[in-house]
Amino acid sequence: MASPDRLNVAISAYGQLTKSKLSSPTAIGGQEDQLRAPLEGLFQELADLAGNRPSTVTLIGETALTALSTRPDYAVTNRKGLIGFIEIKAPGKGADPRKFTEDHDKKQWRKLKCLPNLLYTDGNAFSVWNNGELSGKVIKLDGDVETSGKSLRAPQDLVGLVASFLSWNPFPPRTAKELAEISARLCRLLRDEVMEELRRDNASLEALAKEWRDLLFPEATDAQFADGYAQAVTFGILMAKARNISLANGIGHAALELRNANSLIGTALRLLTDDPNTQKALETSLGTLVRVLDVIDWNALSQGRADARLYFYEDFLAVYDNKLRKQTGSYYTPPQVVDAMIQLVDEALRDPKLFDRPMGLADSDVRICDPAVGTGTYLLGILRRIASTVEDDQGTGAVPGAIEAAVKRLIGFEIQFGPFAVAQLRLIAEIQSFMGVEAGSGGNLPRPRLYVTDTLGDPYAVQTQFSSMLAPIGQSRKDANAIKRDEEITVVIGNPPYKEKARGRGSWIETGTAGRKAPLSRWMPPPEWGAGPHAKHLYNLYVYFWRWATWKVFGTGYKESTGHEEEDRLGVVCFITVAGFLNGPGFQKLRSDLRRECSHIWIIDCSPEGHQPEVRTRIFQGVQQPVCIVLGVRPASNDVEQPAQV
Repeated sequence: MASPDRLNVAISAYGQLTKSKLSSPTAIGGQEDQLRAPLEGLFQELADLAGNRPSTVTLIGETALTALSTRPDYAVTNRKGLIGFIEIKAPGKGADPRKFTEDHDKKQWRKLKCLPNLLYTDGNAFSVWNNGELSGKVIKLDGDVETSGKSLRAPQDLVGLVASFLSWNPFPPRTAKELAEISARLCRLLRDEVMEELRRDNASLEALAKEWRDLLFPEATDAQFADGYAQAVTFGILMAKARNISLANGIGHAALELRNANSLIGTALRLLTDDPNTQKALETSLGTLVRVLDVIDWNALSQGRADARLYFYEDFLAVYDNKLRKQTGSYYTPPQVVDAMIQLVDEALRDPKLFDRPMGLADSDVRICDPAVGTGTYLLGILRRIASTVEDDQGTGAVPGAIEAAVKRLIGFEIQFGPFAVAQLRLIAEIQSFMGVEAGSGGNLPRPRLYVTDTLGDPYAVQTQFSSMLAPIGQSRKDANAIKRDEEITVVIGNPPYKEKARGRGSWIETGTAGRKAPLSRWMPPPEWGAGPHAKHLYNLYVYFWRWATWKVFGTGYKESTGHEEEDRLGVVCFITVAGFLNGPGFQKLRSDLRRECSHIWIIDCSPEGHQPEVRTRIFQGVQQPVCIVLGVRPASNDVEQPAQV
């Protein structure tokens, strides 16, 4: 236990210095600024009393910028490892941020409470907060820093508070859900820090934002860039840990190692964190991410359960930004629904009267695409279906080879880095399991054909030339466009995003290429049908994806939108979406096209209880409208003059 006499001497000296500084008529800056030097000296004394060598504890002060509400006053390292942060408030505000009354302080607390180890003080009171929860109690000095001078005293508990703060170590999350929540809080802090730096016209981040738009999303706003940046970095780090890559040598080193195993995510991680100016500007959030996530053990989290990562991104979004799910229209599909849809497609492919593929999805000629892959649930289910089919037909020994071949036929497009990375993690783990490769090792595994891209974007867009560092991202974009443009797809399956009033968000599907008709225009009802006022309902994300799928699989309107000759295509489209297009007057041309291009259409009503039922029976609780599964098939012998059987 620390000597009471030594503590009294330290507090007395601190009280004398703070009184002098706070009462000086020549003082420059606010009261918080006057507390900095006295607190630095006191903290070193308290660290020593708590059993830490003063030479091992370092307070790294931040430049005083009141606009940066996400940046605490000090980062604290112990033996060169980041252990926490200190935030100083003016005397009299107290050290319980839950009781702050000023808007700036309340807004700052909403952001900083995600930090795992934060010490608050107003000079008179001290408290430690772990992930927004008070650790122990608020410790108050006996006296006041503005008036007590050398008579200021402190309870012995203050030494214990500092000892607890300095001994903090991150604890490995116990479950995937806990990891998702921890990651989400830190990702949100990083996003907010990026936004604040952009408002300050931070040159390095503005340059990054420009590259981001050039590489991936030309229309991205600053807020969308900040969100994309934060998710890409957070999930890049999570991917590195899934590959057993240490973060001890920094993000840059981890990014280089990850690039060898996963060029797209590794390149993105390196691109977004490589600049020293960027690292300096975002050191609070980046430093905390590295410190907290380096203790992850993915194998321990999964504990052999295949579904450990099933709802990871959904759990992440619930904490990170639940509004984002509504804005993007992303709702994650229950496995039972996914399995049912996969079975429907598999049976359609096997049907002798339709496609006559006895192996169904396991047939070597069947190429499958999920255009809104999310966290990969459909592709995972398809891999399992293929493995089951091959095992039943050829025996267990044939499964690894069949899976290796099947991976080359499975394609996934995703516009958000977060779910893209989760899909990578889940697919890699599943492939490792089927092929008998140890978890965490790359081996000679086939790489899943997943792409960060806008499915609805122009497949004929001119490819920009990128530097060697950015080449993997540029190549990914180029490969995705080549698939959209040239590769025949047999099956499109999935749960496309739902977002009404989405005019302007349909990219090429909505706008087309100069001199050509936009693919969506084909579904605009003719004036003589009298449905014009209802055509506005076509401007929905799920409709855009239906149009893309029919264009890609059936070739509907191919010549008028591209100028290339139409081909007699065959295939299957199976989506779960809201059911408005089944009978809404604005969708007459859509329905007409589907019946023309398909020989058979199956519809499963997933909401027989209708709109907003009294009992919570909906598949997607966030979607109030009725939902349906629709399976449309077009065999080689399809007669476009004979409407599909429904």
